Amino acid sequence: MNLHEYQGKDILASFGVKIQRGLVAENHKKAVEVAKQLNAETGTSWWVVKAQIHAGGRGKGGGVKLAKNLDEVESISKDIIGMMLKTPQTPPEGKKVNQVLIAEDVYYPGDSEPEEYYMSVLLNRASGRNMIMYSTEGGMDIETVAEETPHLIFTEEVDPATGLLPFQARKIAFNLGLSGKAFKEMTQFVNALYKAYVNSDSSLFEINPVLKTSDDKILAVDAKVTLDDNALFRHKDYQDLRDLREESPIEVEANAVGLNYVKLDGNVGCMVNGAGLAMGTMDLIKQSGGEPANFLDVGGTADAERVETGFRIILKDPNVKAILVNIFGGIVRCDRVAQGIVDAYQNMGDEIQVPIIVRLQGTNAVEAKQLIDDSGLDVISVVEFKEAADKVQEVLS
Repeated sequence: MNLHEYQGKDILASFGVKIQRGLVAENHKKAVEVAKQLNAETGTSWWVVKAQIHAGGRGKGGGVKLAKNLDEVESISKDIIGMMLKTPQTPPEGKKVNQVLIAEDVYYPGDSEPEEYYMSVLLNRASGRNMIMYSTEGGMDIETVAEETPHLIFTEEVDPATGLLPFQARKIAFNLGLSGKAFKEMTQFVNALYKAYVNSDSSLFEINPVLKTSDDKILAVDAKVTLDDNALFRHKDYQDLRDLREESPIEVEANAVGLNYVKLDGNVGCMVNGAGLAMGTMDLIKQSGGEPANFLDVGGTADAERVETGFRIILKDPNVKAILVNIFGGIVRCDRVAQGIVDAYQNMGDEIQVPIIVRLQGTNAVEAKQLIDDSGLDVISVVEFKEAADKVQEVLS
């Protein structure tokens, strides 16, 4: 589950991570109110207005601007709220901005120049250990840094048996070139950040940039936080942070009825039971010359109601030109799935305007194929993987 910047910062702060403070506003009038409140609490006289969407690169799209007085806070907020913000990480049409974060200015003058760093905490799946990735090149796309200057990216893996050790936090501060007060602040920052990552059951913390202010404070100026959905049962309060406006309406609908659905950009819808079979089915679609339009796992209870719901969700995507149903009957019997397909097709009637190819293998597969073949419906029944690929290619040509 992705969080907005302000939500991620709240979690960080709750574990002792120092952050750039800010308040969220849903309209330009509220933005002025919270700017005044922030001035009273922090003394800041300049404010940063940040669009709150689930995507990076907001500044490049005009979603992050500096306001030097309250009039600018109002005018900038008015321009940003409601806009369709386009960044490298949004769909082509962009994402609508529903709220802004009014944050304190932390780039104030002092004894030294502010410096920006990159830091993230994530799981290294190759080693099975959590990893802190960091760089002196903060404020830049980490992908660009990795491509052009890979020697400037450092990693520190954490043994789950011991947790983050003191020398590792000091090593990170040293590699970032820090000393004195900033060195001490960074070690505290790293320890608090790792503690927040582990105890919030997150799958990603990305802070870009981590800022060393002109008076050597270390702050999280941004926060991209992704929570592990499988651990949300341990964090009931975090579940309320989900912003459904930022998610695909089709995916939200599928999730509400217990279907595992992810929308893709292709033209062939697929309905499968089991994630592994779904991945194989998407490969099959690509080999046949098509592109998968979705990942849809109906699970082990592919009855008529569930199949019908799956069809309706797939057909909400106007790019779908064909549907491939690929079911392996282990726990679920193929003939029951076949009956579900027939019933769903009859219930939906003219709503189905694209070819449907069905491959059923496993328990009672022969009976299932016969049931579909005898139904008189415009459903293409196949047995082999290759045959399914040929039929997909045929209906798309």
